[in-house]
Order: sequence, then C-alpha cells, then structure tokens
Amino acid sequence: MTSARTFESIVIIFNPNSTGDARRLAESLHGELADLLSYPVDIRLQPTSHAGHAVELARDAARGGGDVLVISVSGDGGYNEVVNGVMQGGNPRAVCAVLGAGNANDHRRSTGTQPLGEAIAGGRVRSIDLLRVHTGKGSDSAVEYAHSYVGFGLTPVVAMDLEKGGKGALKEMVSVIRTFSKFEPFEICQADGARRSLDSLVLANIPEMAKYATLSDADDQLSDGKFEVIVFDHMPKWRVLLTALRAATNGLGDQPSVSSYSFTTIEPLSYQIDGEVKSVDANMQVRIECAPAALSTLG
Repeated sequence: MTSARTFESIVIIFNPNSTGDARRLAESLHGELADLLSYPVDIRLQPTSHAGHAVELARDAARGGGDVLVISVSGDGGYNEVVNGVMQGGNPRAVCAVLGAGNANDHRRSTGTQPLGEAIAGGRVRSIDLLRVHTGKGSDSAVEYAHSYVGFGLTPVVAMDLEKGGKGALKEMVSVIRTFSKFEPFEICQADGARRSLDSLVLANIPEMAKYATLSDADDQLSDGKFEVIVFDHMPKWRVLLTALRAATNGLGDQPSVSSYSFTTIEPLSYQIDGEVKSVDANMQVRIECAPAALSTLG
C-alpha cells in the first residue's frame, strides 16, 4: 500500500570519511531536493563524527516528531544505523530512505524502484518488513533491526577479513581466498534441542547480498511477513565453493521462508547484520523474527 506524502523536514545523514564520496553525493541530493520540492521543507545535512553517530542522529530526527524523512547516504552498514535510530525514535510518521555510497549497497540495489530524488518528490511511501534480532533472554535481551539480512558463520568471517585486507576487486578476492582456506564450521543448538554443525546460516529479507550472490527466488520478499532461511550444513570445502559459485551465477533457487527462527549458541559466535560485524556470547539464545511492515520507506 502506498500513499503520497510531503515532509516537514528532511535529514540527510552521511559519513564524510566513507568510501564512495558520500559528502559529494549528500550535497548533490540536498541541492536536487531544494530544486525539486514545491513545498516548504527544512533540508539538513548531518555528517557523522564517530561510530554509532548515525543511530543518534536518526533517533533525534525521528523524536522531533511530525513528517520527517531520514536519508542515509551510505552502504548497508550505515543504513542499518539509520534504520535502528528511526525505530528507536518511535515516530510512526518517520520515513527512511537510502542513497547508495560506500562499498556495499545490497539493500538499495535489491529494492530501488526509481531515482531517490524523483521518489521523494513523488511522495510515494511504502511499508517494508524488517528483521528483529533478539540476543539473550527476557529483560536482558538486546534488540536490533536489520533491513536486509543477518548472517552467521562464513559470511561474517569473510566480512572481517575484507576489512583487514582492504577494498577493491583484487584485494577482496585475495581476502576471500585466504579466509576460506582457514574457515572452520560452527555449531548451534536448534529450538528442538538438536545440535547442528553449519558452515553458514543467513536469514534474508532481500534476494541478493555480497554484490553477486542470489540467495533466493522469492517474490515480494520485502512485505510478505516472512524471511528466507539459507543454510549451508557443514560439508567439504569444494562443495561450499560449488554452492557459492551457483549463488553467484544461477542463484540458489527457492529457500524456506519463516516468520521466526531461533537457536542457542554453543561457543562465542560472530554475525553480520547488514554488513556490520558483531558477536554474541556462548550459551546465548538468538531469535530472529519478522517485524511486518515495520519501516516506511521510499525510493
């Protein structure tokens, strides 16, 4: 369902030190919107100054109330911070959008329908699902949101090594090969109590990730109240390579979709949430659930 919207304020958040010339893109969007929008609106540029600052800026913008549009000029990780900040702001009238900058823009590439400036001028807002990630139990449970995916196992390990090895096609390839050669599987305890050895576990709200891999063939994946579960059970490394090659060429085909997925960690475990690498302790309950139509967006 879509509805035409105008905004009282537009906040453009960007990291001035990011790859992809985020400052130039943010300033260009500011000028474009000033020319395109026919109604009075406060358009502000908000550079970040430290890790997590985008969460704070987005939360403050949303808490200001009214019809506010919060734009992230970033990759997937920067947009994750903005989405979490807006969700913390608790403003049902707040809208999020992303203009791709940086190294990875899986969300924008998978979900974009038209140029962002045109979409904002048209005011056609739509609702999409988010992934709500719980780690821990009861009142001690930490909650965060993902706009695209949560990955355990090979996915975050490769991501960490890419950061160490640097960005760029050749450097990325060398980093992936180095990581893959030393990667070890991980174990989880499923909700039914059975232990399972895995190479990779990805919970995905979009059909593509890591620039090249097609995870599933699901249609209307952003607003169906479910997410896809892509599991690589532990297997010989040559089979993992073949599966990765299939993902990068023909795709992995249909994958099971669920509204909730939970397990308990056995050892400390790294995970990747929209490109950002985090970790969870041993013997920790992890639950990922769909938050239907939780985010208003456009573009």
